[in-house]
Parts: sequence; C-alpha cells; structure tokens
Amino acid sequence: MDLKTIVVVLGTISGFAGSTMAAARAADTVRVRGTVVSFEPSLLTVKTREGGTDAIKLATNWNISGVAKASAEDIKQGDFVGIASVAKADGGSGALEVVIFPAALKGTGEGDRPWDLQPNSRMTNGTIADVTEINGRTVTLTYDNGQKKEIAIPQSTPIVTFAAATPADLKPGAMVFVTAGRGSDGTLVASRVVVGNNGVVPPM
Repeated sequence: MDLKTIVVVLGTISGFAGSTMAAARAADTVRVRGTVVSFEPSLLTVKTREGGTDAIKLATNWNISGVAKASAEDIKQGDFVGIASVAKADGGSGALEVVIFPAALKGTGEGDRPWDLQPNSRMTNGTIADVTEINGRTVTLTYDNGQKKEIAIPQSTPIVTFAAATPADLKPGAMVFVTAGRGSDGTLVASRVVVGNNGVVPPM
C-alpha cells in the first residue's frame, strides 16, 4: 500500500471509527447501507437496504475508500481488526463480518460497542492475541487495556481489507456504506463514503 493510499484510507477509517463512537452518544447519527442511485459532486443518492432512498450531502473535502476481498487465512496474530458479531446460542460470539486494518492504522477505534448490522450486534476493534483452528477460525481480541473477547469466524463470514477508491467508483448499483449526521432539518451530511471495489460489498 503506497503512501497516498494510506493517507486516503487513514482519513476514511479514522472518520469511520469516530462516527461509530459518536453514534453511541448521538441519536442523529445514521449508518446508510445500500446501492448508489446517482452521484453528483456534492450529493450521493442511495437506495437503502431497508428499501427507502436517502439523499446524502457530501461535505467539502469528503473522502472515499474501497474494500477489497480478504480471507480467514489473512488473519494473523498481532493484526488489528474490526469484527461485527452477535451472541451465539451455545455461548460466545459469532462474527458477522471482519475488516482487517492496514498496519499503519492499528488502534483505530479500539473498543467494543453496540452496532446495527443486525439486531443485538456489536462492533469490536482490537488486536488479534490468539487464533485457533476448530471448525473454522476462532480469534481472541484484546482491547481497552487488556479486555478480551473471543469470536468465532464461520467460513461464510465476509472478510475484507481497505483499499483505494475514487469518486468514479460511485456508479449506479455500486454498494456503499456511509456514516452520516442528520441535521435538525432532516438533511443527511457525510464526510466519507466506503464503496465496494470490483463487486465486493462493504460488509459493515
């Protein structure tokens, strides 16, 4: 990953993590998941996974990042990852998706917090302390001064890493993930967009 790419991804992920933490405190933070309907220099229109349509105003100097496909074999001890998970019926947590962070971004958004990928899900950003191979991969994450969380990663779990992207990737039908703020007038405003590269869906 070259320096320019790291700078772009750093801006995207730092904002992504910051928006995540702000969401726990602010009811006006909205996570938009869906497909691009149209894109103009300052306006992105998205058909959401819930079936509605959101018009998102893009702030001055907004950033864009892509996601590239990765695999469970890419997850190694010492890596910093973000994992959305839910509690399993037999105990522990099962991963819904995994994002592998570039080494330069280790520590971004570290912690465990509620998430809205599906009901009762949580997002945990932490360092891989251990990896075991039993019916797929199970990882132990450490975060926030030594707290630990064990998460099983089924073979079907979407796993991605961040990649470079440009506004030209925001074509109709492209899959996106956007964390936006809703103003008092109802307007959605975002400073960054995550788009799927080469058909890869942002799984966040």
